[in-house]
This record gives sequence, structure tokens and C-alpha cells, in this order.
Amino acid sequence: MISECPLCQPSGEFVVWSNSHCRVIRVDDADYPAFCRVIWNAHVKEMTDLGMRERKYLMAVVFTVEQALRELLSPDKINLASLGNQVPHLHWHVIPRFQDDAHFPDPVWAARQRDGRSRAVDAGALRKILAERLPAIANPP
Repeated sequence: MISECPLCQPSGEFVVWSNSHCRVIRVDDADYPAFCRVIWNAHVKEMTDLGMRERKYLMAVVFTVEQALRELLSPDKINLASLGNQVPHLHWHVIPRFQDDAHFPDPVWAARQRDGRSRAVDAGALRKILAERLPAIANPP
């Protein structure tokens, strides 16, 4: 845990699911209210800082969040990104995208293309899906 790291010292997060290894949060973004982030709890910068078993586990969580968002929202596309340039703490962005969102087809961090239509995810339904599926992932680290 690093005291200057906002992901090590979270505040005001909307946690959808968590365990001792990672957590899934909804990102506070008016244009993308279904934008989720999967955060590895220990402070590491890169996927290769994790052992192979931890990597597989983290990606299984990311893919489970992606599948849940697809089921709940039927987006045109899901964007997965692990950047960490501004916050060098391992995390994955899981962003449902629609052709009529504010930035499509560009990344959500690009210049706005239009006043987009945002779509919120039912947090209760997302929590339920993740609570059912994530504990069943084989071989947590």
C-alpha cells in the first residue's frame, strides 16, 4: 500500500463487488454511468508483477464484469483498457460503448463527438450477477 496512491487509499468509491484480491467499482462518469474498473488491491504497476495464477484470476474477473455488462446493457462494443499512466496501480477499465455515446467511435478519453446518450447499469442487477459468478472462479490466488 502506497500512501500517495489513490487506488491504495480509496475514498468515495462505489464498490460493486470485492474480495481480498481485487474490487470492482463503478466509475463516477456522467457520460458513462456503467463504466466499471477492476482494481487489484495490492500496489503493483504491471500485469507481469503478478504471478501467472494471479494474472489468470484478475483477467477472469475482468471478463466476468465484461460479460455481466453485455448481458445487462447489450452494448455495441466493450472497451477494455489497462493504462496506468496517471495512476500506476494495476487496474482495468471495462467500458460499455454505444454508437450514440458522446465519444464513439473514439476512446472515452478523446474529444467529444456529440451530446451522447448515457446508459446506466442497474447496480443491484450487476451486484447480483457478480456475487453469483465471481466466487465460483477457479483457483483464486
